Amino acid sequence: MATIYDVAKHAGVSPKTVSRVLNKDAPVSEKTRKAVAAAMDALGYVPSHAARSMKSNKSDLVGLITGAISNADEISTAAGLPDLLIVQGAQAVMEKANKTLLISDTGGRLDRVPDLVRTFQEHRVEGILYVADFHKPLQLALPGRDIPKVLVNCFDQFGTPAVVPDDEGGQYALTKSVIAQGHERIAYLTLAPGQEATRLRLLGFRRALEEAGLPFDPKLVQATDLFGTPGERQLIWDALDNFFDSDTPPTAICCGNDRLAMAVYSILRGRGISVPEQVSVVGYDDHRLISETLYPALTTAELPYSAMGARAAQVLLDLLSGNDAPATPRITVRGQVKTRGSLVAPRAASPDNVINLSGRNEI
Repeated sequence: MATIYDVAKHAGVSPKTVSRVLNKDAPVSEKTRKAVAAAMDALGYVPSHAARSMKSNKSDLVGLITGAISNADEISTAAGLPDLLIVQGAQAVMEKANKTLLISDTGGRLDRVPDLVRTFQEHRVEGILYVADFHKPLQLALPGRDIPKVLVNCFDQFGTPAVVPDDEGGQYALTKSVIAQGHERIAYLTLAPGQEATRLRLLGFRRALEEAGLPFDPKLVQATDLFGTPGERQLIWDALDNFFDSDTPPTAICCGNDRLAMAVYSILRGRGISVPEQVSVVGYDDHRLISETLYPALTTAELPYSAMGARAAQVLLDLLSGNDAPATPRITVRGQVKTRGSLVAPRAASPDNVINLSGRNEI
């Protein structure tokens, strides 16, 4: 097996020069660097990363823990792979910083996380990113007090730096866009009760109504997202019945995610109700396989997964550079409202535009 001394002899330089090329800790000419690289290739020399990291106390390795790989088969193609987009955003930033991202999957088991953290520590990673599958509190204290950590799409009670989506701000901006089109009766099909996103988005929804001087009607808000269970479609159907069984039915429907909006399109059309001519529909997430292929294309709020991954990676790099932790432990990232054809101004009441519960227009 070739050694550093063999490389030095083959390249016609000193072993110290080879060390400088490998560790990048002192300037060498481009000609010398290429000569050393050519010698390593010719001799099949592979430097010991572990030895160099022990000497410099820097490994240039960053660990990332996620469930994106094991969860891939459980997530419908139409729903997207949010965890994976977060990973891609983090990878892009780490690559530019010349850091190598080591990715480990939880296998869907939270109890594996402490062992994964310890394994990363054994491999001398400089920091760790933990990525959750959706916005939620992390019911776990990550081990490794001396290693910088950043949470993504989740937060804890210990003040660990965290990057999360601005769910309240996103729903607020989306609802304002609906109101700006002239809608005053706006229904809301939320995500499942108890979710952090449900709580925050409802706050944003109500804030937008309040600022516009519009009353909040609890009868126009219903949770229907049951993660794709068989009863979910019936819940949506019943909710729409309740919404339109009124002298003043909604002219627009906000949906907790794009998948719900897709189901609403289907149910409304099956009952002879046209989108957006009679009812505007907006979603949330901007999963483009849904939002850009529905007809009309879906107005929706972007969940900025890639940006969250990139922001979290930058926070971790700042910590590794010795900078202070962020002023606030929870950093929010807001996506854009993507306005498309499903949102239009409400049409004036007319015999051709009255919705009844039979699913047919009154004529």
